[in-house]
Amino acid sequence: AILAAQRRGEDVETSKKWAAGQNKQHSITKNTAKLDRETEELHHDRVTLEVGKVIQQGRQSKGLTQKDLATKINEKPQVIADYESGRAIPNNQVLGKIERAIGLKLRGKDIGKPIEKGPRAK
Repeated sequence: AILAAQRRGEDVETSKKWAAGQNKQHSITKNTAKLDRETEELHHDRVTLEVGKVIQQGRQSKGLTQKDLATKINEKPQVIADYESGRAIPNNQVLGKIERAIGLKLRGKDIGKPIEKGPRAK
């Protein structure tokens, strides 16, 4: 019927089903490379090296190894190693635990200063 209508010169509207008759779930379009070039590079912020050095110095001043500090704050030793080397994505819970364990601030503008022990708000 479609071919007959086309032969007569009539306007025929057809729509193809997406990936019909093919075993393709994930087709790559021609625009993928163009899209890759256009989109900006997205990556997570990492802990600064300054914070890593403060953690290392605070830990060593207390005579703790990376493993000791990790055990003290209930984290894996690899977490401490990542924070000290600047590879870790900052997590405020972990940073808070490390701050309390070594007694030095790691967040805010006064990084490396001792934590003031004030009355806790309830």
